[in-house]
Amino acid sequence: MSLPPLAYHYFRLPLPYTRTLALQEQLHSLQLLQRRATPSTHKDVLLLLQHRPVYTAGRRQTDDELHSERTRLTRLGADFVSTQRGGQLTYHGPGQIVGYPLLDLARGESVLGIREYICKLQKVLEGQLVEAHGLKLIPSEHTGVFLDAQTKIASIGVQVRHRLTSHGFAMNITPEPLAWFNKIVACGLEDVKAGCIGKDATVEGEIPELVKRFGKMFGREMVKLDVEAEGEVEEAIRAVEEDARQAGDWHRTPLP
Repeated sequence: MSLPPLAYHYFRLPLPYTRTLALQEQLHSLQLLQRRATPSTHKDVLLLLQHRPVYTAGRRQTDDELHSERTRLTRLGADFVSTQRGGQLTYHGPGQIVGYPLLDLARGESVLGIREYICKLQKVLEGQLVEAHGLKLIPSEHTGVFLDAQTKIASIGVQVRHRLTSHGFAMNITPEPLAWFNKIVACGLEDVKAGCIGKDATVEGEIPELVKRFGKMFGREMVKLDVEAEGEVEEAIRAVEEDARQAGDWHRTPLP
């Protein structure tokens, strides 16, 4: 049985992290309920976006470890959020593509293991960087994509519950995120700094090719989500977009 189309949506305004986290939880619950009621009819969704500046911690870190970091980093003007994804402390913000695939890894007759899923995500990012931009990458023992042993350009941190995925990947496009990354030891990797594609690249310009690569890697037809349509998924996404409009434009402020 062939897999159904995968709906994707790109948010044009940077989103607050906590609101987007709540959206993932809402869509995960919808997928779970719909799968139980009518198997194979629930939507798989790929959310693509930029966040307002935020530092996030993974489930491997305790509140005691992060108390001082929370105080220090929020003084820079960023939010700070503890999450249940894999990985350690990292940064998200404008100039970086964040992808949240909300997929059923056991849809139809196919079952995709977590390791294989992460490997496919990494190959999507590597293909975008090498084939679209001609960048040279190196293999690494660490999850993520590296330009060299000291420069990381993309990160992956996922959560899988009931075979349904959440969280996902982040790839630095412009130089804007780099100064924020310089304030932390990202992903627990000492002596590793953040890299990006370059100052002439744009987040929006990366979306079409990235979507194509994602569909090809996962064997899915990619269709743009019709947010004007009726449905609980579409309604949830419209609500987040309205929240982003209410929050206003992101104004770039130099770091202290």
